[in-house]
Amino acid sequence: MKELSLNILDIAMNSVTAGSTLINIDLTESHDILEIRISDNGCGMSREMVENVTSPFCTSRTTRKVGMGIPLFKMASEQTGGTFSIVSKSDREFPDSHGTVTSATFLKNHLDYTPLGDIIGSIVTLIQGMGENIDLIFTHKSDTLDVRLDTRQLRETLGGEIPLSTPDVLVWIKEFLKENYNIT
Repeated sequence: MKELSLNILDIAMNSVTAGSTLINIDLTESHDILEIRISDNGCGMSREMVENVTSPFCTSRTTRKVGMGIPLFKMASEQTGGTFSIVSKSDREFPDSHGTVTSATFLKNHLDYTPLGDIIGSIVTLIQGMGENIDLIFTHKSDTLDVRLDTRQLRETLGGEIPLSTPDVLVWIKEFLKENYNIT
């Protein structure tokens, strides 16, 4: 993928498919390191699936026999000298504490660093496609940045009457994020 934001969107949509009711996307940046952590409370994966999930020939989808999102995310981090990990607890084994955490670090000064890209567009697209029974907490922190969006607060403000996927709400979310990123 040409942008890390597309990897984030892909992994978060896996969380939607896994039946999550809460997805956390946390980005933390220092001068030369970007850390990305995506966690959910979905059904989780079996140990066998976790062991094989970084293979492009491992997927839970029945419509195709390859899954490239996680392998490409792993490759993007490791090609910069960064790290990748995925930890998952299956709801069958852990009925009270299941879910998946996918983490990666990227060395931003490396020649092979993939840019973050349009994170605002990816977050808005995720909110549009995740449905009304799923919440998202998005944070992006650096020395000069502290962006936070929590759909639970948005739903409370809207009184539960207007879906977040409503075009006017999506435009507002996009403008809110642009303002927080100081983009005019």
